[in-house]
Amino acid sequence: MRNHTELNEFILLGIPQTQGLETVLLGIFSFIYLFTLLGNLFILLAIVSSSTLHTPMYFFLGLLSILDMLFPSVTCPKMLFYLSGQSQAISYKGYAVQLFFYHFLGSTEGCLYSVMAYDRFVAICHPLRYMLIMRPGVCVGLVLAAWLVGCLQATILTSFTFQLPYCGPNRVDHFFCDIPAVLPLACADSSLAQRVGSTNVGFLALTLWLSVCVSYAHIGIAILRIRSAEGRQKAFSTCSAHLTAILCAYGPVIIIYLQPTPNPFLSATVQILNNIVSPMLNSLIYSLRNKEVKSSLKRVFYNVVFTALD
Repeated sequence: MRNHTELNEFILLGIPQTQGLETVLLGIFSFIYLFTLLGNLFILLAIVSSSTLHTPMYFFLGLLSILDMLFPSVTCPKMLFYLSGQSQAISYKGYAVQLFFYHFLGSTEGCLYSVMAYDRFVAICHPLRYMLIMRPGVCVGLVLAAWLVGCLQATILTSFTFQLPYCGPNRVDHFFCDIPAVLPLACADSSLAQRVGSTNVGFLALTLWLSVCVSYAHIGIAILRIRSAEGRQKAFSTCSAHLTAILCAYGPVIIIYLQPTPNPFLSATVQILNNIVSPMLNSLIYSLRNKEVKSSLKRVFYNVVFTALD
């Protein structure tokens, strides 16, 4: 693959229309990134340390916290590096690696949202059979399938992108390594790679979104059949955090695909929301809207504080 290109590196031009704001953006994104890492780490520690949270629902939530630490770590460190005044260059191999892991972790997280929606469907629509259906082997199998789909998706997209020769301009008009930003720089016809990229990303996103909608349609019908208001509220409360997280995750993607005409600044803003802000919001959503997680987080925080004081 490398034998077909003369380029050794690409230059990331950064976020459009933000010249002169590098210091401000560095402070904002550094805070968000640190908050994301710490917030999701505390949620993971809360789940691991509390035996009452060792259930399928929190098993998936723990994996989501891991993905929410890894996903922004693919793009954020490099962005912070050049916002601090350092080089905006990234090697050819570095670009390919970042692109692969961006789609690998993003696709895996999308699959995990669908798995979590199915988990809530089983819990509410088949409560008596929940532990039988969502037994450990099934949970592990669903997670492995999510990782496999993500890996396959990323491999296809990266292969089609970097089978093309890149021998001309190397200035990428974006703040991280993505397919639409690099394909215009190819020295050969990139129409096939563009079609494969848009078709694969669109098909997977639509499939996962429909699976979530089907699960929540059944959940909604089941909740409406509950006679007591207290029962309906309890059933809905177990889904509200996950549903909010899904809307935060899919909202930016929907905005990008529904643009009548591509706007570089809007696209970059939406990508920042998807890459950096959404993983941070997940930690807030699950810590503020879930009583069990909130209670376990308090215990973890107190233990950390008392250990530090001792």
